[in-house]
Amino acid sequence: MVPILLCSIIALAIIGERLWTLQRKRIIPRHLVAQIWHWYKNNQLDATQINAIRMSSPLGRVLAAGIVNMHHSREIMKESIEEVGRHVVLELERFLNTLGTIAAISPLLGLLGTVIGMIKVFTAITTYGVGNSTILAGGISEALITTAAGLTVAIPSLFFYRYFRGYVDSLVVSMEQEALKMIEVMHGEREQDMSEE
Repeated sequence: MVPILLCSIIALAIIGERLWTLQRKRIIPRHLVAQIWHWYKNNQLDATQINAIRMSSPLGRVLAAGIVNMHHSREIMKESIEEVGRHVVLELERFLNTLGTIAAISPLLGLLGTVIGMIKVFTAITTYGVGNSTILAGGISEALITTAAGLTVAIPSLFFYRYFRGYVDSLVVSMEQEALKMIEVMHGEREQDMSEE
């Protein structure tokens, strides 16, 4: 039970931290590309502005990598954005492998508790015979409690693991779209679209 309780505490901590950290408004601030376009059009994009963009959010880090290379070709901008984007994705996925591991091992820990409980039941049977139902019931209940505890930890952990995986994927797609929009703006291919926003 102690490993299962530890897994439940770790899983709760990870779920809480990821729910707080992965808020869409923190990752992808609204109108960031439009603001960058406004600064770019008015020649206000200097090192201070770029640093502010970089520090504002994960999307800001990705876009700042492209802005630094805005005077180079479109391909170089995309490469720099993709390079920083890979690091940002790793940060967005932080602790998810641990949560997935907890979801996988919690039922196994419960099963281990069940096996240990059944071993105690059979040991009691060999020692006292089948006549002492109190000892038998104690071992069986221990076996069932650990199984239930393992599943109670595993089910929400698996749910949130899958949810966060899908959510991070949707954030990454949105960040890619914003980055491509900015690249097209910087190279004059979306000027009309951005001015309409």
